[in-house]
Amino acid sequence: MAVPILHIKDAYFFEVPKFMWQYRYKSIDELKHHYPFLVEAHPHATIAEFNRGLSGKVIIPQPFATLKNLHDKESGFAISKFMILEVAIGAILVFAFSRVASRISSGAPPKGKAWNLLESVLVFVRDQVAVPAMGKHEAERFAPLLWTMFFFVLVCNLFGLIPWLGAPTGAFAVTFGLACVTFATTVAAGIKQFGWIGFWLNLVPHMDLPWWLWPLKIPIFAIELLSLVIKHVILSVRLLANMVAGHLVLLGILGLISVAAEYSISHWLLVSGISVVSSTLLSILELFVAFLQAYIFTFLSALFIGAAVHHH
Repeated sequence: MAVPILHIKDAYFFEVPKFMWQYRYKSIDELKHHYPFLVEAHPHATIAEFNRGLSGKVIIPQPFATLKNLHDKESGFAISKFMILEVAIGAILVFAFSRVASRISSGAPPKGKAWNLLESVLVFVRDQVAVPAMGKHEAERFAPLLWTMFFFVLVCNLFGLIPWLGAPTGAFAVTFGLACVTFATTVAAGIKQFGWIGFWLNLVPHMDLPWWLWPLKIPIFAIELLSLVIKHVILSVRLLANMVAGHLVLLGILGLISVAAEYSISHWLLVSGISVVSSTLLSILELFVAFLQAYIFTFLSALFIGAAVHHH
């Protein structure tokens, strides 16, 4: 692929090894019937070049959209790779925790590694993340939301370590959407707790000021309101940057192999060995980062929501 960033960018296809998914179009007209945008983008390419370039790309059908290319849409509602992965992740979580919930509701003691693992993580998020950030009473209210956030972010991160898939949290639209959920919950919970006016007044810290200094509260309110928005935007950018940075470093390390192939075989063997070992160690670090970023996102969300339901 010519542009390295496209390896981690959302797309309208899944990429697999070429031998697993090959195209054998016999004419340009046949290809144009299925993918006219490809022919328009490369009018002078031969059918053999198209078949070779498309091999390994499982293109997602688009019944509701027209594509400009395999990474951008022309119009309509386009179904991307990350959309499919997010739906799959949601289905996995619903299936797993529906089974756990049914077993817990029966009153039976925990049995099995999966049940004990999931339940221990749920208890950890509630007792070590939610309770310290917002208090025991509020933690019970918002624990289900925080559980959902933690596991959704975690599984999205882990999918980035599976070959041929990708991490949906490597797209700003996904991380921004998650941050918007936190922001909406923060505002809604604050308004429910203090009322429409009380929530916004609660943004300003209590200060015993003489009457002639009260106008100072106006710029303080503006700063706090801006801070409320900025910290949620940063919440999304932090998760995005951490996930993208790791994949870019991995891409750079593995890219050295193809660069070394232009030189002698000894250079290629040396660089290949170093790159494989380095990428393996970095992948282990990425596994840790996947859990760490899920924890940080959930912890900061708990802090923001907890601040909204308590006095400044």
